[in-house]
Amino acid sequence: MSYKLSERLSTQELQSRILYRDALILVINKPSGIPVHPAGGSRHNLEQYFHELQFGLPKAPVLAHRLDLGTSGCLVLARHAEAARRLGELFSAGLVKKTYHAIVHGHVASEEGRIDVALAKLSENKKHWWMKADPKGPITALTDYRVIKRLENKTWLELTPHTGRTHQLRVHCAALGHPIVGDYIYGHDREKAKLENLYLHAQSIEFSLYTKKPPLIIQAPWPAHMKALIE
Repeated sequence: MSYKLSERLSTQELQSRILYRDALILVINKPSGIPVHPAGGSRHNLEQYFHELQFGLPKAPVLAHRLDLGTSGCLVLARHAEAARRLGELFSAGLVKKTYHAIVHGHVASEEGRIDVALAKLSENKKHWWMKADPKGPITALTDYRVIKRLENKTWLELTPHTGRTHQLRVHCAALGHPIVGDYIYGHDREKAKLENLYLHAQSIEFSLYTKKPPLIIQAPWPAHMKALIE
């Protein structure tokens, strides 16, 4: 299910989206269509509901990373300051493996490949955060992709980013010549795409949080709009 900015999440709906919970972290399946924090003048965001995820702790959990408004899937929250510190170290060191699923326009020629294209801001205005592919750009970005299935006039891809840049996957897919379906910023038909959901999903996340335990591997089920197209 995706959400409009005017809609509100119930406590039951939010808690039903918990994928994993322990003493340090929570992982939720973020719905598409809601920002993780206040942005673009909108007050409706996921952070405003985090007090409903305290489960006896004195403070609400905090974001360990972010997902775009239209992106669904695995979102990690730290339940207290020490957990936030430990997660921050893992993300900063590149020790968190994130795997995304995307439906892109057209048929991607190669079964797998690597997109090694730097990024740059589309505008020098500090308020603008849209990006562009720029081989001479100052922001290195690296993404691996693999074709999962070929659909009618579309391709279902697995994307593995090795850097965590703003809009990296969306810009890289567009640079490949196959923008993500529903991408109103980097897609071909931007006006039409504004009416669609973004077909980008944070499918799984993997990291080692405990030294004497195996890595955590957490997966998020597809949102309804992607599941309908895939099936």
